[in-house]
Amino acid sequence: MFDIGAMELIVVGVVALIVVGPERLPKLARTAGLWMGRARRAFLSVKEEIDREIKAEELKEILRKQAKSNPLETILEDSGKPKPKGAGRPKPTAAQSQRPARDGDDRP
Repeated sequence: MFDIGAMELIVVGVVALIVVGPERLPKLARTAGLWMGRARRAFLSVKEEIDREIKAEELKEILRKQAKSNPLETILEDSGKPKPKGAGRPKPTAAQSQRPARDGDDRP
């Protein structure tokens, strides 16, 4: 990540040992490790959330494109299943629905 080699880590360790002292160095290293772990987890959490949002937006865009190109009637025709009863037929007006049925008339 920062392109730090073994020699640089040894130099940092020696300087920390001289500055902090041998008594407090283990506690300092443990605290630094805890903070690094917390920072890494927070970074990964934010990254995962951003990835989830990007995937959700991509899925929404795909669904939007599909809805424009394949309306429900086209999908039903492609599947070979019959259309639901009343699909594509206009709803009867109040005057049409109150008319008595005649013999041979299959309208509701």
